[in-house]
This record gives sequence, C-alpha cells and structure tokens, in this order.
Amino acid sequence: MEWNELLIRYGEMSLKGRNRKVFVKQLRNNIKDALNDLKTIVIKSERDRMFLFADDQNDMKEAIARLPHVFGIQSFSPVAKCEPTLEAIKEKALAVINTGETDGKTFKVEVKRTDKSFPLDTNALQQEVGSYVLRNFPELVVKMKKPDIMLKVEIREEGAFLTSHIYEGAGGMPVGSNGHSILMLSGGIDSPVAGYLMMKRGVSIDAIHFASPPFTSDMAQQKVIDLAATLSTFGASVRLHIIPFTEIQQTITKQVPENVTMTTTRRLMLQIADKVREKAGALGIITGESLGQVASQTLESLTAINAVTATPILRPLIASDKLDIIDIAQKIGTYDISIRPYEDCCTIFTPSSPKTKPKLEKVAYYESFTDFEPMIEEAVEKRTIIELPLHQVDAFDELL
Repeated sequence: MEWNELLIRYGEMSLKGRNRKVFVKQLRNNIKDALNDLKTIVIKSERDRMFLFADDQNDMKEAIARLPHVFGIQSFSPVAKCEPTLEAIKEKALAVINTGETDGKTFKVEVKRTDKSFPLDTNALQQEVGSYVLRNFPELVVKMKKPDIMLKVEIREEGAFLTSHIYEGAGGMPVGSNGHSILMLSGGIDSPVAGYLMMKRGVSIDAIHFASPPFTSDMAQQKVIDLAATLSTFGASVRLHIIPFTEIQQTITKQVPENVTMTTTRRLMLQIADKVREKAGALGIITGESLGQVASQTLESLTAINAVTATPILRPLIASDKLDIIDIAQKIGTYDISIRPYEDCCTIFTPSSPKTKPKLEKVAYYESFTDFEPMIEEAVEKRTIIELPLHQVDAFDELL
C-alpha cells in the first residue's frame, strides 16, 4: 500500500490561543530535524493540523517509524489519495482497510466534504462506501460509537483522501517551546527520565556530566553519551558537557568531614552546572532527584544543596516511586543503558555513612577552609562538549 501523506494531529497545542503559531512553528522545525536525512520529505503546517508528504515510500516508512518520538504530536495517520470519483474512492477504501486486521473488528465510515461540488452529499457517500466495504469484508460489523476501524474519507478539490489507522504520538509540547535548561546527567536510571519528562513539557536541554578519571572509566563516559543520544531522538539535539571533576573530588575528600562529602560534592556540582547554564543561555537546572530516595535527597540535604544558587531547580521526579521511574526508563529506551555496570563519580566516592540531615551552616563552615572557586572555573573551562546525535561524515565530505 502506498501512502501519499501523513496527517499529523496536535495535542495540548490545540488549547493555545493567539500564540499557537509559535508552537506550530517549533513542532514543524523539530519534525524537520528528526527527518533531516530523508530527502523527499515536505511539511505543510496549518493551524489545526500538519501534513507530511514524501515522494519516496521508503522515506514515508521511516517517517512513520520516527514520528512517535517527537513531542507535540498527539497522533498521526497515513493517508492514501485517489481521484475524487465514487468508483475510485470505493476501490481505495478496500485497499486502505486491507492494510490491517479485519476479523472480529467493528467498523464505521466518516466523510468530510471540503469540496462541496462533489455530486454526493455526506450521508450518501458514507452509505455507498460503507456498503461496498461490508460486501467485500463481511466479517466486519458496523458500530457507530468507538469502532475498531474508523475509515475517514475527505473530499478536497485536489482529490479524495482516505485513512483508517491512527498512530499514537508522544504528546506533550514541542521541545524548545518552553525554554532551555541544563540536565545533570549522572548515568543512573533517574536523570535520563527527568530529562525526558522536561523535554515532554517543551524544554530543550543541554546535559552536564561529571567525570573523575582514572576513578571513572571510558565505559562510564560512553554510557552517558549513549543516554544523551537516546534523549536526542525525542525531537531535539542535545549538547553534552563533560566536566573534569577528579581534582575537586579529591580535594573534597581531604578537606571536608567524610559524612558531609556527598553534600559538598552536590553543592559544587550545582555551582559548576550554574556556570555552564549561564554560558549555554539556559534558564533552569534539571535533576533526577526523588525525595528520600538516597541521603542527598532528603529535604534537609536538598535545602543545603540548593543554597548555592538562585537558579530554578526543576525536579520532575521529586514525588515519583522508583518502580514508576524504572517503568518510564524501560519505555523510552534508557533503562538497559543505565544499568550497564560502570560507576559514576558519585557512586565511587560515596561515604560509608553520609549525613541525611546536614546543617547548612556547618557544611558552609567546612567548605570555608578551601577556595574551591579557581577549581570550579578551571573545570568549566576544560569541559568537553559533544553534540548529539552524532552525524556520520561521508567519506567524500572528508576530502573537501
């Protein structure tokens, strides 16, 4: 079956008023980015829906595979086109129905006549097409409310357009429509899910990761690159900042009492993330913290950690159960990457008995004996930046 176009439906964007065109434009740009290697794709956007066209059926199939990952799309349907004649519409209806299962299924025809010059009215066309389909698929049963198969026929001046299958989209808002933030990406299960949920609300992200070689391995760093690459499949590229953190962690271990090293580590990470945020032009910092999950995520710990910045800290998982977080991680494809057995710097330097209720004034007092600011500045300046997804370079391009 050859599909001529995809009909893309908006979700929450449909509730927007005068500024809807801003969200539609962002979604259109995100779809273009997601499909930028498919050369025959053309996108046409309207206020209430969007159309995608492709001359190559392989491009169309690939677009159908990728669009479910693009935030801002509620659903989409492949559309077949034929001549606006009764016989052509009836034959095309059979072809469209034949692309899916029919045994034991219920069925309904819905007609929309944008071109009022078509000789049959809406009810007459519904009866003609419906009866013809039922004669050829006697196993189908007519059901007017919530049928399994909804055959939609739209008559336009340029032809008749038919569709019956609805693909679910990712929902949410187009990435980039609600600002930009920095995601603290550890390599564990939680932080990629936090990034995913904020992207679903329209926030574009840079990610920041703290590496402490030789205590952390190249495999641990590759795990984080793979996680950031997975997040980049949801409609927007991700820029990953890898911070050299060894000297700072070793200094913390020497200068700060062991039971508060985790709190100080998180405070310095947040200060570094804040400086990277300024350079990236971001407005907030995203973390994967869930209240009470570990010692650094109690209210007392979060209060002490937050004190180093006035930047909004976005914690989409703060009230989430761990099993719910794991479920999302499995659905979005990050779980199997996160559980690779390569530890990050926080895990390796975890004290045996960390403070669960650190006092801010005491933590600040312990830190006051060391000037961390030059080390923070150096770590920011020496960071490595990786743009994801990584684009393969053509052998010919390397010669230019």
